[in-house]
Amino acid sequence: MPRNVKITRITVHQYNWESRDLGTDYNGFNTVYSPGAKRTARGHVLAIETDAGITGEFAGGDAASYVQVGIVARYLLGKNPLERERLYNDIKRAMRKLDRMGMGPIDIALWDIAGKAYDAPICELLGGWKQTLPAYASTLHGDHVAEGGLSSPVAFADFALQCKQLGYKAYKIHGWGNDPADPKYIEREVDNVLEVRKRVGPGMDLMLDPACEYDTWADTLKVGKACDEANFFWYEDPFKDGGISAFAHKKLRELIKTPLLLGEHVRHLETRMDFTLAGGTDFVRVDSYYDGGITGALKVAHAAEALGLDVEIHAPGPAHRHLMAAIRNTNYYELGLVHPSIKTNRPPIYADGYSDDLDAVDSRGHVPVPQGPGLGVTLDWDYLRRHESGKVVYE
Repeated sequence: MPRNVKITRITVHQYNWESRDLGTDYNGFNTVYSPGAKRTARGHVLAIETDAGITGEFAGGDAASYVQVGIVARYLLGKNPLERERLYNDIKRAMRKLDRMGMGPIDIALWDIAGKAYDAPICELLGGWKQTLPAYASTLHGDHVAEGGLSSPVAFADFALQCKQLGYKAYKIHGWGNDPADPKYIEREVDNVLEVRKRVGPGMDLMLDPACEYDTWADTLKVGKACDEANFFWYEDPFKDGGISAFAHKKLRELIKTPLLLGEHVRHLETRMDFTLAGGTDFVRVDSYYDGGITGALKVAHAAEALGLDVEIHAPGPAHRHLMAAIRNTNYYELGLVHPSIKTNRPPIYADGYSDDLDAVDSRGHVPVPQGPGLGVTLDWDYLRRHESGKVVYE
């Protein structure tokens, strides 16, 4: 591939697909199991073309992210896609007044170009060595479906045992939404923590992610002490500060022993390191889709390594498999969101069998790292074109 390669066209593809058996909880935010429900969901694919005939692709992101892609698309045209560090820093500055969520799709597509240019998987370009990754089953939020749902601590424990039998060595609970009509919400969260540990025994790592649902620091402390009793592996984003108050979580760390996992809502390297150095977390959260792509996520991982801390990658996807394959200081791949009564909650956009569904793990609870060039996955463009609902082209 010539060193003077240029970006010639950027296309944002939008497609619709039918989501089944999925609804929302009391306030319409958390996705939950809802038998018989149907709704139209929307997905996106970013394609960055070059004059060398290589196209970088990324499937994911939301409409808000792609508004930001549009802001910098004209800047990217004519630039060398292999100069990722330069592009990262220029776009980071250009988006300084925004949350910079648009950087992730762009950077991942650029890495896909690089892998295809050098005929190597991204993990190899990153110096990766892991061929498979240990995964944890990350549940959908609790629901109120008595038959087949995650409607009680017993149901969550039953599902944890099912995951354990599939090979998973770790299991993460997303509990119930904090419905004002449920006055015993916190008591049920405590019961859930204790029941799941009781049923699976000591040999499975357990995590709790309330997704910033708890109203008060006091409620957060109550559930945290239950996590201590049940020897949880981590306690993640518990209360309604939104996961951004280093001071509040530092105080929490002083009173419970369960390690905290924070940072999902603190964007990019500098603010995440400020949060960590202020004592707000134990494990450091990172997400290439949220934090400036693979380039940005690697910076966070290496900064955490310098502090002697582990970095945990949020959410599944091909980019995150490559990223985790090249990071020493990390533990589990998040496979989710999963549910005992739902086979898949994703559109069939891959033509090569790539999957992040519950049964994607092997008998050891591992998922493979794609070994093809770039992201190493093949998009089903026939499916995407049949379901296309919009397209924006920059050239």
